[in-house]
Amino acid sequence: MHVAMIGTGYVGLVSGACFSEFGTDVICVDKDVSKIERLEQGIMPIYEPGLDVLVENNVKSGRLHFTTDLKKGVKDADVVFIAVGTPTRRGDGHADLSYVYAAAEEIAEAMDGFTVIVTKSTVPVGTGREVERIIREKRPDAEFAVVSNPEFLREGSAIGDFMRPDRVVIGTSNERARTVMSDLYRPLYLIETPIVFTTRETSEMIKYAANTFLAAKITFINEIADLCEKVGADVHDVARGIGLDGRIGKKFLHPGPGYGGSCFPKDTLALVRTAQEHNSPLRIIETVVAVNNDRKKAMADRVIAACGGSVAGKTVGILGLAFKPNTDDMRDSPSLDVVPALIAAGANVRAYDPEAMEEAAKLLEGLTYCETAFETIEGADAMVVLTEWNEFRGLNLKRVKAALKSPVVVDLRNVYEPREMKEHGFEYSCVGRGTIGGN
Repeated sequence: MHVAMIGTGYVGLVSGACFSEFGTDVICVDKDVSKIERLEQGIMPIYEPGLDVLVENNVKSGRLHFTTDLKKGVKDADVVFIAVGTPTRRGDGHADLSYVYAAAEEIAEAMDGFTVIVTKSTVPVGTGREVERIIREKRPDAEFAVVSNPEFLREGSAIGDFMRPDRVVIGTSNERARTVMSDLYRPLYLIETPIVFTTRETSEMIKYAANTFLAAKITFINEIADLCEKVGADVHDVARGIGLDGRIGKKFLHPGPGYGGSCFPKDTLALVRTAQEHNSPLRIIETVVAVNNDRKKAMADRVIAACGGSVAGKTVGILGLAFKPNTDDMRDSPSLDVVPALIAAGANVRAYDPEAMEEAAKLLEGLTYCETAFETIEGADAMVVLTEWNEFRGLNLKRVKAALKSPVVVDLRNVYEPREMKEHGFEYSCVGRGTIGGN
């Protein structure tokens, strides 16, 4: 079987590399000449643990290829995945589908013989229908089927998620396409992965419903954390106590500065807009979006409060800039709200992230980027943990205290234990485990 993957962003590159690992012949297509050249040299455009080795091995095996020539990539493909970006459209919050539709037009001109065209990008309900219309208009006599096959990849764990998924969702009513997709995912059948076949529209909805539910779960525990601070409860124990309930589950119950990344912010907003458009408002998700936006903005106030009510002229060391660990993704990261607010309040901000500083430098100005965690906090008036990279969890606390000018630690990811921090003499504040200023 031959697969063409249109787009070498996060989803396209990971999916293409993993399909090739299954033994499928894959060609990844992108219009960005420099990106394709770098990929051919083994240089990854994103940071994802294990991806460089996976790509290298499958390129050497002859199963994974890269090209800027879409016609070449699509001509002999049995399955063509559309894995281009669907960012939030400026002005109205809807998903921008211009790249998806442009890809559909080019695929229509290039495909030869029966072709399964798959929307892998996260797209609103009805997108597959429009892709089919575009292709049919271009090629009235062509043999093809348009399928929805959403991705459920977590950044930082994407390869494992692809190889050992909770489920695979395939939306099609075309029996021929169903057979092709079953063959493509056969390696996962062998490990008894649930394969959910449904209609195209249902598949498109499943993706949005999953992401918005998880975003709601994060926002729920964040609000519970705020209440815990007021009443003297410990949100970690609350999360454990409710997470052991099988109906709730323990995942996505870790409080923090709000969700970010490439999926939750844009997908929650896109689903809200779709629901409003169909006169079926999702009031819970509308609130989730608003609460999360407000939360990220409020994190700087927590830092300022921990610093005695003002950061003017003070040095604040920020540990972590990416929206989560094990990625360099800065999209909608809480740091994009926290850092500018601290700078606007008069702080001298230093920052360090193990992988995201190159991306951060494109988005954040007016701060000093450092090479290590200890360079970041040396002589600082406060240390702020914004991303829970493992290397921050294991910092020598005696050395941290010696490095800081003032023993103020604002832990927005709860990577440390309040009792231990108190024993080391820190003025420690975290999320949902006491009040700002100490536990």
